[in-house]
Amino acid sequence: MFSLTVRRHFMIAHSLPREAFGPAQGLHGATFVAEVAFRRRALNDNAIVLDIGAAGTVIEEVLDGLNYKNLDDHPDFEGKLSTTEALAQYVAQAVAAKISEDDDGRHLDGIEVTLRENPDAWATFSLDLNA
Repeated sequence: MFSLTVRRHFMIAHSLPREAFGPAQGLHGATFVAEVAFRRRALNDNAIVLDIGAAGTVIEEVLDGLNYKNLDDHPDFEGKLSTTEALAQYVAQAVAAKISEDDDGRHLDGIEVTLRENPDAWATFSLDLNA
């Protein structure tokens, strides 16, 4: 399996209003490094997984909808907890929806999103495609 990973960062505000989240229950900010890995079993005719520039553009388009936003007010998170894990799933699904419009994107076998809150803590969501 081949993979191509592209990184970008974004900043959000949110709250996690449950006792399990301790001080994060209140409104706070977070800066994430998003690492999006695109997976294919075989390289395309150009011997690549996906064009790096095109992958970066898709990621930026998805993250633009989150960057500098308060997720407590974001319609896609209404009634949901915007945990790092939930955000990783959201980004993976949004990237998959956008990339599937591209010819090479239709041949991907998976997308994996890792969101790093800091160098010591991160969450990952793996989305299998063409399964």
